[in-house]
Amino acid sequence: MDALDRVIKPKTKRAKRFLEKREPKLSENIKNTMLIKGGNANAIVTQVLKDMEFFSKKSDCSLFMFGSHNKKRPNNLVIGRMYDYHVLDMIELGIEKFVSLKDIKNSKCPEGTKPMLIFAGDAFDTTEDYRRLKSLLIDFFRGPTVSNIRLAGLEYVLHFTALNGKIYFRSYKLLLKKSGCRTPRIELEEMGPSLDLVVRRTHLASDDLYKLSMKMPKALKPKKKKNISHDTFGTTYGRIHMQKQDLSKLQTRKMKGLKKRPAERITEDQEKKSKRMKKH
Repeated sequence: MDALDRVIKPKTKRAKRFLEKREPKLSENIKNTMLIKGGNANAIVTQVLKDMEFFSKKSDCSLFMFGSHNKKRPNNLVIGRMYDYHVLDMIELGIEKFVSLKDIKNSKCPEGTKPMLIFAGDAFDTTEDYRRLKSLLIDFFRGPTVSNIRLAGLEYVLHFTALNGKIYFRSYKLLLKKSGCRTPRIELEEMGPSLDLVVRRTHLASDDLYKLSMKMPKALKPKKKKNISHDTFGTTYGRIHMQKQDLSKLQTRKMKGLKKRPAERITEDQEKKSKRMKKH
């Protein structure tokens, strides 16, 4: 038997737990991010990476961000993700303008708070590079998947705008104000960081590999129920099949407005008599 064909069993419980974590799963582990500072990173790139720690954790994980700076590509960020222990997507972004968390003197949200993500701009839906970037940013900032969330837990918003070849990244704290009714009035207060970015280079997976990485296991696919459908907002619609009804026999409420006039009755009686005469 070839050495590559042999399955090596773990000798310790720690090694067994490590291998079990790396096994394929029906539901993915929470995606963490590894932040990497290049040896030639300047103060701006270093501060961007520090601010990104507010959203991410340093870990051996499937997402990464690499910061660097040189004469050819100043203030450079590379964000990417892994699939099956190989690089799936990488997108290089240039920082044109940056305002740090510490430079905006407003109250902040606790670290680890799940944000609401908003994407504005047609490019996120029409351009392939921007579509992949949108998917990558969602993976990067979405946080853990939760089944329920309370209104008070909606504390901040990350807003991405694609306009004239640039991506504007803004972060807002959500304030719930009294409105005089049950639903509160919402105000947004910028809390930072704030970045103006431009896409420089991309390294994207092939369409086949990308589809494979997005494939949902059969065990997680919802079973189709007959005559039941859902719209994009999750509303459930059902179709009911009924026998053909004779609406002429339908009992309706008697109203003066629906009563026939004497002239209509005479006309109707004459039509009935003429039908009888024709039969005979």
